[in-house]
Amino acid sequence: MTLLVAAVIVHDRAADRVVLIQRGEHAKFGRGMWDLPVGKNEPGEPVTATAVRELYEETGLVVAAESLKVVHVVHAALGVEAPGGYLTVVFATDEWTGEPENREPLKHAEVRWVDVDAVPGNFVRGNARALDHYLSGSWTQVSLHGWT
Repeated sequence: MTLLVAAVIVHDRAADRVVLIQRGEHAKFGRGMWDLPVGKNEPGEPVTATAVRELYEETGLVVAAESLKVVHVVHAALGVEAPGGYLTVVFATDEWTGEPENREPLKHAEVRWVDVDAVPGNFVRGNARALDHYLSGSWTQVSLHGWT
């Protein structure tokens, strides 16, 4: 199984918006689709450190690991590359510094704030479900995606 971390639902409660990325034409999957900032866990790295690192690498936003709250877990079956599937731990925070920017332009077409009432429909499915659960106040759910 490959561990991924959706790092992180950054929620600006005052403006009721979240930071999203749009996957670019060179993305490994989900080209053109919207998603949460997400990335792979490195060997020996705590999952919270992965969330902090990936969020910074992709968006330039800085968060403290202590501010992260687990809000969802997604177990997705995604073919032969990872026969055990991908496990995504989704965190949320409303504490950050910086302004979102596209720090990986070869992977992402765009990084920006999106009003929670205007989340694009063309969204990576498993992470869309996690974001929907979070925004509806239904935390710590487990979603299965792609399993028969």
